[in-house]
Amino acid sequence: MDKQLFRASALLSGTIIGAGVLGIPYVVAQSGFLTGLLAILILGVAILLMNLFMGEIVLRTPGNHQLPGYAEKYLGKWGKRIAICSMFLVIYGALVAYIIGEGAALSAILGLTPFISSIIFFIFVSIFIFIGLKAITKYELLFASIVLFLILLISGFAIFSSQFNISNLATFDITKIFIPYGVILFAFAGAASIPEMKEYLSHDRKKLKNAIILGSLIPIASYILFAFTTIAITGTSTTEIATIGLGNYLGSSMILFGNIFAIFAMLTSFLTLALAMKEIYMYDYNIKPLSAWLLTMSLPLIIFLFGATSFITVVGLTGAVAGGLEGILITLIYFRARKEGSRQPEYKLNKKRFLSIFGAILILVFILGIINELFHLI
Repeated sequence: MDKQLFRASALLSGTIIGAGVLGIPYVVAQSGFLTGLLAILILGVAILLMNLFMGEIVLRTPGNHQLPGYAEKYLGKWGKRIAICSMFLVIYGALVAYIIGEGAALSAILGLTPFISSIIFFIFVSIFIFIGLKAITKYELLFASIVLFLILLISGFAIFSSQFNISNLATFDITKIFIPYGVILFAFAGAASIPEMKEYLSHDRKKLKNAIILGSLIPIASYILFAFTTIAITGTSTTEIATIGLGNYLGSSMILFGNIFAIFAMLTSFLTLALAMKEIYMYDYNIKPLSAWLLTMSLPLIIFLFGATSFITVVGLTGAVAGGLEGILITLIYFRARKEGSRQPEYKLNKKRFLSIFGAILILVFILGIINELFHLI
């Protein structure tokens, strides 16, 4: 294995694989395992192609940018505004979800109520964000690797358990295909790391295409494995935070180990996103550190206190709306960049007619996903 290629792909898979994996077994179980498996495969392949779109965009465009920069260049001010809104939605939505999820996981270990556990967690992370512990972002890839290792470890333990029941997996209902949509889309988010991959491969950018493909396939395989092993154990009793249900079936050791894994996954994701949000306020909007901290931490707390109690609902809504908006923007930017990009890319996707049809279908799916999620919320 080419070390440079592997490390570049690890940047993408490390960004993608995070706390979102904890909700996948629940929504897959709700739709039926085979239905959910189909949804993971369809969305996984769609996101893989969308990531390749993003890779070609960054190669066709001189300089270093993130999605708002590319949106402004190729779509204008309106594109940049939507990109910024999408970014704010995904960060704040994730922060609210992790406050809820941490409360559930801590409650399973400590025996306190989920609400009190969430408040304790919030106070703890607020202190870290106030201090500005930047070191956490330097080790994001290491933390993601640990999360992947723990997924494999828990899955291996579950497969060899006497509770493993293959009959829990023989369920299919195509009418429920949209149930896992938002959560899966949330869990596959990671296109923001692709500009960083380009810079890492600055001496051999021809490797970017294969790095994106490998980095996108690893999460697909990981999510299928985790859903497979969890649902085989817990079936229709799968919990919103998957490790809580596994602990109920596999005993006290899994309650402790599984929920420590959940706490770790959500903690690292929360700190990374909250620090990023604080720095956006400070550096992009010239807001003082104290005010930036208050803006970052107050909104998720207010949403939580005013009744957001379902980890899955928040993750699903965030994934469907913010992820859908991001997907639509990347697709539109891609086709504009093919025409207006001022740099010859190291790779480009062929079969223009197929790509045009696929792009139209992708945009339609994202729009339907947003409408479906908002309809069920109302």
